[in-house]
Amino acid sequence: MTRQTARTAPRIWDISPPVHAGAPVFPGDTPYQQQWSASIGPGCPVNVSAITLSPHVGAHADAPLHYDPAGAPVGELDLSPFLGPCRVIHAIGCGPLVQWRHIAHAVHGLPPRVLVRTYARMPVERWDGALAAYAPDVVTRLADLGVQLIGIDTASIDPADSKTLDSHQVIRQRNLRVLENLVLDDVPEGDYELIALPLKLMTADASPVRAVLRELAEPGAALRSP
Repeated sequence: MTRQTARTAPRIWDISPPVHAGAPVFPGDTPYQQQWSASIGPGCPVNVSAITLSPHVGAHADAPLHYDPAGAPVGELDLSPFLGPCRVIHAIGCGPLVQWRHIAHAVHGLPPRVLVRTYARMPVERWDGALAAYAPDVVTRLADLGVQLIGIDTASIDPADSKTLDSHQVIRQRNLRVLENLVLDDVPEGDYELIALPLKLMTADASPVRAVLRELAEPGAALRSP
């Protein structure tokens, strides 16, 4: 008889904030709203709702159309950047911009996807106008290292009051993809598999995602911090 070794399923981290009527949005953007079109009762066997929201509510992927009038909508994007090996790098308390010095300790042998954690605890229930963003030169240097997707645990890769969106312009020029509003509070620094597929919204400038990280199957593949 062959003895079979029990295998533990890889751990999954849900890195998506809750989406509900109180979920924070950029000032002036459309918050989540829900109405019931049908309710279970006599003559009706189901509940059916209608929702209204900005595609930038919660964890989301920006499309080039968001920052480029001639850019592709999210439904036309190749999905491969949103799925695969990923590194989470901690830059907690870095200040208004993630600078190269904040992530330099973890850039050796980067996979194609990089997520940066800036909060000790992400404020999932309130808007943070002082959010941390990427310095544009950091985005450029990550692109030079072969990174295809960047992400952050704040609402934008640019400062909330920016009118020039310099980091968004770098991802436009370098054809990178971006995830924003991630919750990385409980994720150790290290390597994972990212799964964060946008919806096939054929005319939209962004899409909500249910972003998760999955533990890598190979022992020793992760760069763990205590």
